[in-house]
Amino acid sequence: MALHIHDTLRGKKVKFTPRKKGEVRMYVCGPTVYDLAHIGNARPVVVFDVFTRLLRWLYPKVTYVRNITDVDDKINAAAKETGESIQAITERVTKIFHDDMAALGNLPPDHEPHATQHIDAMIELVAKLLESGNAYEAPREAKGHVLFSVPSMPDYGKLSKLKRDDLVAGARVEVAPYKQDPADFVLWKPSPIEDDLPGWDSPWGRGRPGWHLECSVMSEKFLGPEFDIHGGGQDLIFPHHENEIAQSTCTGGFAFAKYWMHNGYLMAEGEKMSKSLGNFYTVHELLDEFPGEAIRLALLKTHYRQPLDFTKDGLAEAKRELDGFYGALRGVNASAEAGQETPDIIEAMSDDLNTPLALSHLHELAGDLNKAEGGQKPEAASRLLSAARLLGLLGQDPEAWFKGEASEGGLDATTIDALIAERDRTRENKEFKRGDEIRDQLEAQGILLEDGAQGTTWKRK
Repeated sequence: MALHIHDTLRGKKVKFTPRKKGEVRMYVCGPTVYDLAHIGNARPVVVFDVFTRLLRWLYPKVTYVRNITDVDDKINAAAKETGESIQAITERVTKIFHDDMAALGNLPPDHEPHATQHIDAMIELVAKLLESGNAYEAPREAKGHVLFSVPSMPDYGKLSKLKRDDLVAGARVEVAPYKQDPADFVLWKPSPIEDDLPGWDSPWGRGRPGWHLECSVMSEKFLGPEFDIHGGGQDLIFPHHENEIAQSTCTGGFAFAKYWMHNGYLMAEGEKMSKSLGNFYTVHELLDEFPGEAIRLALLKTHYRQPLDFTKDGLAEAKRELDGFYGALRGVNASAEAGQETPDIIEAMSDDLNTPLALSHLHELAGDLNKAEGGQKPEAASRLLSAARLLGLLGQDPEAWFKGEASEGGLDATTIDALIAERDRTRENKEFKRGDEIRDQLEAQGILLEDGAQGTTWKRK
């Protein structure tokens, strides 16, 4: 089945053809580890995790690289504000990022390079750009700065489709007097020891890399100078990805990434996410209130290229949908099996990762499972689980999903089971008032009982 993706560079949906038959290499921009990841940061992680799952279903070899930016002025500012060391901040935030993304059901990438591990290669790239005439050193009054000369790149702007004035305005940086052209961007900048900034020795003095440099270097290190897909959020198209193309293609005649994929913007509660508006959601905080799988499903219900309005009502609805899926699977002995994925799911996913359509097919499979009888149920459940696996969903045991972990001060599973056993005894003795009291007691603690032919089951609200 042919895979089609929307390529930002070409501005349309195209058939995907890897550079090397049977092998796909993909690089996705990762987090800058200065603060906890918000829900907008999680969207590309989930999107490209699902895409990687699809690629691995379609191709025998897939290499997925996602970086960690651990040298950046935002990190420096956080250290200055809090008094915490840069190393302590980056290590702490990176660990929380890993834990939070795992809670959303994301698999780790094949490689996760940290920017600070590749400074020497960044210095080498800057030297090549100077030698080729695509970069220049700033004059004496701004000594230590090395800048990329945008006019040296005739097709600069081809990814973002921006005009000359837009390029300067959209760069979001100061038009410094030491720039030969207002659109030029920093490759290397000074880090005087007295300023207490991270720095490395270089031919241009002690300094640190510009933000755009790291991805050019690390993508080549792990995927080669020409690879298949570069991904990230729409906000990275310009200037970050535009600058990566400039750095990576002007020194050796390499084509860099063949395709570019970008997920759409995220709103929260109908407005731009902002702490002052009270709609700024970190993944870490949301996980205290909602299961990670519900967050994942909420992100997948909107096509990855479309704007997404992320709301807590939407999370509650996603939780209810998952209750329906797990309810259909409850009590059925089945597991996901390779080859059980339905053609409808694969076709939807292969059409530019159409997760809303794939989810509609998932609901159809759940409906088939609910209608199945006796010996048909395990096979129907296996089809549902196998299809859901492509989306990174329904990986939990249904009982674990419904019973979950007790909140602080809440009833644990042993206590709940004991109360249900007592209720069963009171009903056998026709002490219905006491049985109703136990049901009400459990409901007050967020425990819902469901009486059926096989006995009483329970779940947390």
